[in-house]
Amino acid sequence: MKELLQDGTVNRVLGWKKGDLPYNPEPAFFKSAEELDEFIYDGFCGANLSKYMIAASALEGKTLVLLKPCDSYSFVQLMKEHRVDREKAYIIGVGCKGKLDIERIKAEGVKGIESISGAEIDGDCSTLKIGTIYGEKEVAYKDAMLERCHVCKGKEHRIYDELMLESADTLDSGRFEAVEAIENMTPEQKFAFFKNELSKCIRCNACRNVCPACSCRKCVFDSTKFDSAQKANVDEFEEKMFHIIRAFHVAGRCTDCGECSRVCPQGIPLHLFNRKFIKDINEYYGEYQAGNNVEDETPLTDFTFDDLEPGERR
Repeated sequence: MKELLQDGTVNRVLGWKKGDLPYNPEPAFFKSAEELDEFIYDGFCGANLSKYMIAASALEGKTLVLLKPCDSYSFVQLMKEHRVDREKAYIIGVGCKGKLDIERIKAEGVKGIESISGAEIDGDCSTLKIGTIYGEKEVAYKDAMLERCHVCKGKEHRIYDELMLESADTLDSGRFEAVEAIENMTPEQKFAFFKNELSKCIRCNACRNVCPACSCRKCVFDSTKFDSAQKANVDEFEEKMFHIIRAFHVAGRCTDCGECSRVCPQGIPLHLFNRKFIKDINEYYGEYQAGNNVEDETPLTDFTFDDLEPGERR
């Protein structure tokens, strides 16, 4: 990356930089070889950098961006929607051995974290050794992974200029198991489940802001005309409608990257809305994976005589 910056092949690098804690690296642009000294890539670099390329595409010169396999689906989908410029991107596809969720580590009873080892990309990804103010703790790597990594779409990058680092298979759960469990509930149980989850929402808009599929230049929820920009909900109707409308908005375009759930400060499993749409689209319109390639017609914009009619269920 330093060589590509120094020889002028790229004007900047989009990656992750060290945070103030060992488990919170953050997305960052690096404009010089010296700035890259702050670069990091480990198991906690879960952020999908694809959406940042919308703004980067408007900048002068090329941006080197690092994409994990699941991130590459989002980039392809943004290409398909003409939101990113492929000619402005130099893509390094980086290997992934599963990304870590600090909340899952804390759920294992780990408190007072001072250091974490075992999250390095060149490690065996079997055990995390965590230094705490109470002594050293160990947590199995797989038990600390993000939910999305357990239902991984695969380790093949959909688009890249160069590939670096090895990946490891992390798939050990069915992608739609959680959705099917909710489908098997009674209507009253479903309503109670989502009412409980969505009641936690504080309307911080983190899910919308991080979502690669939520890339409109102007959003109705930022409008002051309809009181939709409120940060606290005045009633239950508002909190439900925000997430339901957003799920409809990205239907057929969501790559199931899981960023919405990852960044939610309240821990709401927002990906379940989107995954339900994906499951239904697969059943009613045929198997489809958003971001798989640029050529595929999207199910909700391409009509066939076999399509499901409004109000019809099979």
